[in-house]
Amino acid sequence: MTGRVPGDTVGRENVAGGFALAAGAPDLQSVTIEDPAVQAALQPWAMMECVQLSKGRKVAHLDSLNLGNQRIVRERQATAVQKIGVSPADFCTISASTLTGDIRFSEHCGAQGDRVFFMPEMVEYDIHIPAGCETFYVGFSQKEFLRGARALDPAFWERPQRGVMPLVARRSNALKDAVDLWLKSTRDAHLRGEAVNTAIMRRELLQTVLHIATTPTGSTVPSYKERIRALQIGRIVRDFVEDRPDSDDLPTIADICTALNVSQRTLQYAVREYVGLSPLAYLRVCRLNRARAALAAASPQDTTITQVAMRFGFLHLGRFAGGYRQMFGETPSETLAR
Repeated sequence: MTGRVPGDTVGRENVAGGFALAAGAPDLQSVTIEDPAVQAALQPWAMMECVQLSKGRKVAHLDSLNLGNQRIVRERQATAVQKIGVSPADFCTISASTLTGDIRFSEHCGAQGDRVFFMPEMVEYDIHIPAGCETFYVGFSQKEFLRGARALDPAFWERPQRGVMPLVARRSNALKDAVDLWLKSTRDAHLRGEAVNTAIMRRELLQTVLHIATTPTGSTVPSYKERIRALQIGRIVRDFVEDRPDSDDLPTIADICTALNVSQRTLQYAVREYVGLSPLAYLRVCRLNRARAALAAASPQDTTITQVAMRFGFLHLGRFAGGYRQMFGETPSETLAR
């Protein structure tokens, strides 16, 4: 099995429901599945057996995006299935699902509230997914993921447990929204005939998932010395951003925590004290300002709004335009026209 359904074509949808991007682009597939063996084969990195448990000709619809060392998968289950397998070396996943009360992830059930699951490398798993459930996960190099997670939340991620680990109250809907966004943005870019900057997608996806997996909980009242330290960190963050003007090298939260040797909690407080924003919001504002400067300096004959948005990591053009107008009181096209 090669990972594609028979008759699948590259660059367009066919009657079988298959879809893949042209050569050189991120590998995007959208496939309607009638055999559980195909559902397993379309995820060859997962090393699993998929068993159909309830009646129905249509088993699932699978959308997947291959970004090299990262994978994005969304499965809409039409029949109940059981997945049994072993996660490969240096590959971990962050996953979530709808119908959480009915799904079982190895020894964990989904009935205990909003959560996402972390599955590390080389772990045996046994999953039951009921019909009507939608599951979605993002897979990374475990070394890459833990490097960022430990920079953001060293106390929690220094020694994660060996098996599947539920992350309670980590906003599973945020993971679903992120997966939906990346799949839609890639497909829309292809349909417009535009190139996708895979390096920016990988960086932004990792930062998004790290934020979900390492969101601090609880709060403490900082001392005066901690407030002084926070202001110092805030100024260093500003210098850090200014020293990386290359749009393809905009820093992530994990980059900043690593460079400053601080936890995400410390960084959160420092940046709020400094500019009144969360670190993620501050980085987004910096990217919006750089996009505006690029549009203002560009010629409408030589530059498109899409090119500038993609250049600064904004893959969803509608959200970019909405955020841009809210921030600057004008649309990107108005800035470019000036």
